[in-house]
Amino acid sequence: MLIQASRINIYGGSPLDRAAERREDEAWIAEALHHADTLYAAVWRARSLVRPASEGSQPEAVYISGEQARALHEAGGPWSFLGIRDGRPVFAVDVSHIDEPLALLPDGEAWGEARFVDLRTVGSRVGKHDASVLAHARGLMHWRVKHRFCGVCGAACEPKQSGHMMLCTGCGAQHFPRTDPAVIMLIHRGEHALLGHSTRFPTGKMYSTLAGFVEPGETLEEAVRREVLEEVGVRVGDVHYHSSQPWPFPANVMLGFYGEALSEEITIDPTELTDARWFSREQLADPAAHDFQLPRGDSIAWHLIEDWLALS
Repeated sequence: MLIQASRINIYGGSPLDRAAERREDEAWIAEALHHADTLYAAVWRARSLVRPASEGSQPEAVYISGEQARALHEAGGPWSFLGIRDGRPVFAVDVSHIDEPLALLPDGEAWGEARFVDLRTVGSRVGKHDASVLAHARGLMHWRVKHRFCGVCGAACEPKQSGHMMLCTGCGAQHFPRTDPAVIMLIHRGEHALLGHSTRFPTGKMYSTLAGFVEPGETLEEAVRREVLEEVGVRVGDVHYHSSQPWPFPANVMLGFYGEALSEEITIDPTELTDARWFSREQLADPAAHDFQLPRGDSIAWHLIEDWLALS
């Protein structure tokens, strides 16, 4: 059974031209850093800058201009060039080392409503283009903050390529941003789909698709079958790709699949799950009536379920 993705996942569909050729153009970057047309996506302690929803409106991504961001640069936080959007350079800057970063910006009253929030709480409502840019900034700044020292020799690293490479000042090793692939899959058999409740879920009523990291020397299809067998003891036959989703929380890409179950009996791994069940289409179409919850609308898990339900 092949199911086509009905839409682009949240955090995908970037509006940026990443303009990799500009990363080593030092003169162009130097001019763009504080240009009036430049936009900055600020990240503070893994949170993104957003103007909260008000009556009749949705949350709105807040960008800082190149001129306004000068004080943030002088404060010494890591930054990276993200790309070009509608002719305007876009950068990310991490301000986690500053207790009140907005207090450093000019026109203080203009930032009164802006807040740093967990992007996952607003990602499906800020608009797909802005969600993608904010996610890009969050993921890259996480890497910059966590890779200040060389993993080979332990010496300090310095940023190169406008924040896209860290060069070890000791052994000369080059370190680049990494993204860890994870498979996420809706396993189905007839008119039922398999969902589990993870030990990590914040609410006891939420059930979602199974997921896990790809291991070395493993194809994506093999990872789907292995993870399902390990977590719930169900054997999977055919595996079909659906879509992917950037998930920089902190550094993953989710690779979505459907898998056809060859067995039904469930034996859960209690270290991963507290429960797993087969749900009917009727139950998934109205979870509240059956006393359970589905994953958030910004997740590829919800998209997998949504498209499976739409199949007639």
